[in-house]
Amino acid sequence: MSGAKRAADGRPRCAWPSSDISIAYHDREWGVPLKDDRKLFEFLVLDAAQAGLSWEIILRKREGFRAAFDDFDPEKIARYDERKIKELLADTRIIRNRLKIESAIGNARAFLAVQKECGSFASYIWQFVGGKPKINARRSLKDIPATSTESDAMSQALKKRGFRFVGSTICYAFMQAAGMVNDHAINCFRHAELTRRMQRWRIRYSEIQ
Repeated sequence: MSGAKRAADGRPRCAWPSSDISIAYHDREWGVPLKDDRKLFEFLVLDAAQAGLSWEIILRKREGFRAAFDDFDPEKIARYDERKIKELLADTRIIRNRLKIESAIGNARAFLAVQKECGSFASYIWQFVGGKPKINARRSLKDIPATSTESDAMSQALKKRGFRFVGSTICYAFMQAAGMVNDHAINCFRHAELTRRMQRWRIRYSEIQ
């Protein structure tokens, strides 16, 4: 499978986005370096919800998740009780899986604990790539691994802190979404755009307090 395909607009893209919603996500969000804690928590929730499902399904339910989970506010989600869980289990806008819903609540509490200890979740999570995005040169989808040594380390560390649905595969997907790695195909138009941004980008721990 080739690394990129040329769409109707003439721009070469990674081979995986095929619908309008996935193309928009690929072109605007996937792989953009993030240090906003709310956005990082959003991807923690969505990547956990994706387990066993396609990302396309999650993208189509994303706004439903946003509405159901209080705009991904970890402080509010951390206070969810059994009554709220039952409400979410009846909400067709989201993935109605008790374990995934409970993990979002538990992860919100663990997330807040990391913020309290480290000043921000971003300053904690970016340490796994040394505070700077890792720029890869993937030629095709088959060249993209499911995990990495960095995602292995992240997974182990998050599990020790009480996070759930944070296996290495999910952590690597999170790293891709949050721009900790550039896994766009080398001939995708976004690879060059993000590489230029990433070469200038570095998280400064002192700025995120």
